[in-house]
Amino acid sequence: MCSALDHGVAAWATIMLRACHKFSVSYKIVAWYTLGVAEPGLRDLKKARTRRLIADTAARLFAERGYERVTVSEIARAAEVAEQTLYNYFPTKEQLVTDREQQIQQQLDDLIRSRPAGTSPAAAIRDLVLQNVSAIRDTQPEIARGTLGYLAAISPAVNRLALELTDRQATALAAAIGETSPITPEIARLQGIALAGVFQIIISESGRRAREGQTPAEIADALHPRIENILTELDRWLTR
Repeated sequence: MCSALDHGVAAWATIMLRACHKFSVSYKIVAWYTLGVAEPGLRDLKKARTRRLIADTAARLFAERGYERVTVSEIARAAEVAEQTLYNYFPTKEQLVTDREQQIQQQLDDLIRSRPAGTSPAAAIRDLVLQNVSAIRDTQPEIARGTLGYLAAISPAVNRLALELTDRQATALAAAIGETSPITPEIARLQGIALAGVFQIIISESGRRAREGQTPAEIADALHPRIENILTELDRWLTR
C-alpha cells in the first residue's frame, strides 16, 4: 500500500519533471533565438574587418610601389587571406581603388530619395559630403599615397577609373533626382553631373595636394570650406 507521503512525493516529482521540461524547452528556444540574432551581427562584423584589412593592405602596397606594379596575389599574401577570399570582396583589382567611393554612392542615393519636400539634392547630401572631406584628416600616413585621389594624379590608368566612377555617380544621382523631382530627365541629368562633379573635385584636389606634399590634415582643412561653398551654391541653383 502506498502511503499519503508516497503519493505526495510522486506528485511533487511529477511537478518538478514538468517544470524542468518546460525550462529545458524554453532555454533551447531562447538559446536558439539568441544565437540566430547574434550570429549574423558577428559574421557581418568579421566581414567588414576583413574587407577593411584587404583595402588598407592594397592601399599601403599601392602607396609603396604604385598601382600598376602591385598584383592581386601580392595583396592577398600581404593581407594573409586566400586569393579567392580577396576576389569575394573585390571582384576586380580596380575595385580595390574605388571601393570607398562606390560605398558612398549608395548613401548618396538613399539621402536624395528620402529627402523632405522642399529640400534640394545638394542640401540632402551636404552633411555626408562634408563628413567625408573631414575624414581625409584620419587617413593613415602610410596609405595616403595609395588613395584614389593620389593614384589618379600619378597614374593614367587610375585617372581613367576615377573618371568612369564620376560618370557612374552622375548617372545614379540623376536617376534618384529624376524619380523624386518634378523635372525633365535632361535637367535631372545636369543636376546629377553637378553633384558628381563635387566628388570629382574632392578626388582631384586631394590627389594634387597630396602630390605636393600636404598632409591629410592640411588637405582636409583646405578642402572643407571650398566644398562647403560649392554645395551652398548648388543648393541655391537646384532650389530655384
